[in-house]
Amino acid sequence: MEAVIGVLVIVIVVFAIVTLLRSVRIVPQQRMDVVERLGKYKRTLSPGLNILVPFVDAVRSKVDMREQVVSFPPQPVITSDNLVVSIDTVLYFKVVDPVRATYEISNFLQAIEQLTVTTLRNVIGSLDLERALTSREEINRHLSTVLDETTGRWGIKVTRVEIKAIEPPPSIRDSMEKQMRAERERRATILNAEGHKQAQILTAEGEKQAAVLRADGDRQARILQAEGQAKAIRTVFDAIHTANPSQKVLAYQYLQALPQIANGTANKVWIVPTELTRALEGMGGALGGLANMVGDVPKSNVDAASVEREAAAAAEAAAAEAAQVNAQVREAEAQVSGDPDRTAALPAPDPIPPSAALGGADYNGVQNREHA
Repeated sequence: MEAVIGVLVIVIVVFAIVTLLRSVRIVPQQRMDVVERLGKYKRTLSPGLNILVPFVDAVRSKVDMREQVVSFPPQPVITSDNLVVSIDTVLYFKVVDPVRATYEISNFLQAIEQLTVTTLRNVIGSLDLERALTSREEINRHLSTVLDETTGRWGIKVTRVEIKAIEPPPSIRDSMEKQMRAERERRATILNAEGHKQAQILTAEGEKQAAVLRADGDRQARILQAEGQAKAIRTVFDAIHTANPSQKVLAYQYLQALPQIANGTANKVWIVPTELTRALEGMGGALGGLANMVGDVPKSNVDAASVEREAAAAAEAAAAEAAQVNAQVREAEAQVSGDPDRTAALPAPDPIPPSAALGGADYNGVQNREHA
C-alpha cells in the first residue's frame, strides 16, 4: 500500500511540474508567439513572462519580428533582345503582423521568392541588355513597389530589394570587353589628338609672335639703315656741292665705274649697245651744260693735264672692256644659233675715244667730219 501511495505521489509531483511548465511561457525580445486554444486563435504573446492554460492553450508559431535578409539563387531571365542573363537578388523584409503571417499564407518566405522571380522576369523582359545593366535602381524600385503591395496582406513589409549581379552569357561578355576596350582606345586617341591640337596651337601662336617680333625688328633695322644711308648720301652730296667738281671729274668717275659693272659676279652676259658712244657724248654734253648753268668751274689748284690723262686711260680701259664683252656676246649668240660664222655678222661697237667722255663738243666735231 505504501508503494502505491509513493508512486501516486510521484505521479502527482510530475504532473504538477509539467503543468507548471506548460502554463508559464517566457517570450524573448523581438519575437511574437501565436497561441491557439483548442485549435482556434486565442492571442499573441508579447515579449516577457506569459501564463497559459495548461493542456488547453498551445503555441502555434514563433514569429521573429526583426528585419530579415534572404538571398535567392541566380535566376535565368530573358531580355527584350533575346539574351539569357542570370540575376542574383537579395531581399530585405520584416513581419509586421504575426497573425496574418501565420494564417494568411502557409510559407511566406517561399511565396516572396517566387513573387520576386516572376516580377523580375516581367521587368527585365521589357528591357534590353544595355538598359538592364544601367538601370538597376529603376529595377530595384519597381520590384520593391510590386512586392510591398502583394505582401502587405500577408502582414509582411518588404523594405528593400537589391540585384547583386547580372551575368550575361560568356560570348556577350567577350563582346562587351572588346567594346569597352575599343571605347577606351577611342577616348585615349581623342585625348592624344586634343593634346596634339593644343600643342600645335601653342606652337603656332609662338611662331606668330616670333614672326611679328622679327618683322618689327627688321622694320626698325631697315628704318635705321635707310636713315643712315640718307645721312650718308646727304653728307656726300654736301661734300660734292662744297667741292664744286667739274664735269671732267664726273666723267672720269663714271668711266671708272664701267669696268666694275662689267666684272660683276651676277653679270653673265653684258650687252653693250652700239649707241654707247652717243650716250656718253650726250651725257658729257649734259654735264657740260649743267656745269655752265651752275657755274661749275674747276678750282685753280686742279691739274687739268693730269686729270685729262687719267680720264683718257680710263676711257681706253672701258673701251677695251666693252669690246671684250661684245665679243663674248657674239660667241654666246653663235652657240645659241649653232652658226659659228654668225659672229662676223654682228657689227663691232664704235670705239669710245677719251675725248667723248672729256669733251662732248670735240668729239661731235670729229664725228661730223668723219660722216662728211
